[in-house]
Amino acid sequence: MGAHPTHQTGNDVIARLHGQLIEKQPPVLVVDIQGVGYELEAPMSTFYKVTLGAPVTLFTHQVVREDAHLLYGFASRHERDLFRILLKVNGVGPKLALAILSGMEADAFAACVRQNDVTTLTRIPGVGKKTAERLVIEMRDRVGDGPAGQPSFHGVELPATPERDAIGALIALGYKAAEAERAVGKLKNDNATAEDLIRQALKGMVKA
Repeated sequence: MGAHPTHQTGNDVIARLHGQLIEKQPPVLVVDIQGVGYELEAPMSTFYKVTLGAPVTLFTHQVVREDAHLLYGFASRHERDLFRILLKVNGVGPKLALAILSGMEADAFAACVRQNDVTTLTRIPGVGKKTAERLVIEMRDRVGDGPAGQPSFHGVELPATPERDAIGALIALGYKAAEAERAVGKLKNDNATAEDLIRQALKGMVKA
């Protein structure tokens, strides 16, 4: 059932899986694709969104070790990309990154980083004080305020919206991520297209 796993040409890296979910036992999911069962570990945020026996699409991160090839699965590209950013923090491995994604929503995590809230982060199993301090320091430049006060993670692909598209275009034009997010966040128009937001944001930034 479903399509073949997506591979990255030349590197044999699995980026996405689509098939039937045949096992669901935290933290493990097993997806059947044309008779082959792919075992993945996933955060609880993904477990809440998938149904046993139903078709499922998971964005994946593959870790290749001498003794094993490990797959980690996520319900959204946003979750997967945030997982990858967490792995770049000194002392954070896949298991701890999954624990962080399982124990805290992205907006709550962003708030902890912005507010230097080490205490709340240490409530996540496996996160000690030193690790929490590293998370705050090393993630600080990755966390900002997006439109309508929503958190954004620089370098993470967020769900497509006119606001996200407008911010991406402004960054491509050479503006800093924080500047672009601030400019678009000031605009209040529920029916605006990305082009409208870009035009208005540029006008506002030129006048500033």
